[in-house]
Amino acid sequence: MKILLSAIYPYVYLLLFLTIPFEDYIRALPNVLMAILVIVFPFVVKKEDFKKIDRSLILLLLLFFGYLVVNAALSGTLGEDFSIIKKVLIAVGLVLLYIPVNDFDKIKKAIIFSSIAAIIFSVINIVVLTNTLSDFNFGDSPMIIEALLVDRLYLGLLAVLSILVSYSLMRPKFHPKNRYYLANIIINTLFLFLISTKIALLLLVFLLLLRQLYGTKKRVRIPILVLFVAILGTLFYVGLTHKDDKEPSLLTNLVTNTMTWELRSETWECGWKIAKKKGVNWAGIGFYNTKDQLVSCYKTEITNLEKKQEFIDKRYNTHNQFLDFYNSAGLIGLLLFSILIIALFVKKRHQYFPVALLLSLVAYCMVENVFHRQIGAYYIGFILIVLVSNKMVAQNNTLNEG
Repeated sequence: MKILLSAIYPYVYLLLFLTIPFEDYIRALPNVLMAILVIVFPFVVKKEDFKKIDRSLILLLLLFFGYLVVNAALSGTLGEDFSIIKKVLIAVGLVLLYIPVNDFDKIKKAIIFSSIAAIIFSVINIVVLTNTLSDFNFGDSPMIIEALLVDRLYLGLLAVLSILVSYSLMRPKFHPKNRYYLANIIINTLFLFLISTKIALLLLVFLLLLRQLYGTKKRVRIPILVLFVAILGTLFYVGLTHKDDKEPSLLTNLVTNTMTWELRSETWECGWKIAKKKGVNWAGIGFYNTKDQLVSCYKTEITNLEKKQEFIDKRYNTHNQFLDFYNSAGLIGLLLFSILIIALFVKKRHQYFPVALLLSLVAYCMVENVFHRQIGAYYIGFILIVLVSNKMVAQNNTLNEG
């Protein structure tokens, strides 16, 4: 029986990652698969399996999660905040449930296949809309956003993960499979342009620059990096100093001409006001109470009545995970989360793939409360698996260092 469970377990784990983008259509299935993994885990895990994860990093992760639970319990907000804390548990649980899985490359490929499936589903919907609507527009059009399988932000995150995974699986020398990984990189990049997700595209630029710091031939890579940084710095400076009310700069259009910029500017402002209200906030006010405080801020700070009502009805969160942890779990919670990120970077700083994933995690935490959505928790869990692992990156060292 144990042999059978050990053979089935990795495929259940694999299926979980394949189904994540389709959670809106098969919401119960990921939860069922997680429950199966939890039940089977004690019967398939072996003592030597624990060697594949970094104990110091996993302890920091558990310490952070444990603090959230204990702090909420002592504050009397555990019942209200459990829906958020549960999503942090999903990310932590994915790391722990990974321990009996030996072939992580299959999990990587599940990310690739789920990304392709999400792209096909979304493109088919877009094609149907273009054939039925005469005034269909691409980019930030609400119609194209409605056509996507999941929220554009998380679809962008999935595409970035798929690109990074494909790159990590490519062999240093010619290999027939390389062409498929390259094709996947091109498809996902083109799709990011199609749905016009600026966060993901900007992140890819930084990841490309980051790549120049790794591997041999640094005499070529470093000048390329310096040149790119100089060009980007010049464009950024010109964009900031450009003053023309009739014709806004390209940078201004890039940053502000988006459907989500106005939303984030309001939520960040209110989140920051809540943070300043109490001075140094050690324990936080809870995730649910933070949303209540944000709603109160929207009522007084937003003058447009229609916009105000939308913010109140939808109870928008801070759209910044760091700010959310400070307000909800206090300075201690923010410090523990920051220490975890710093420790992950220190441990993996010599390897491109995990550092690129860590940068992706930080980038999305800057613009989204990733632990407020189940799909966000799943993908953060995938990133954490790579970052706390002692084993999986070693097989790709020849690529990362080449």
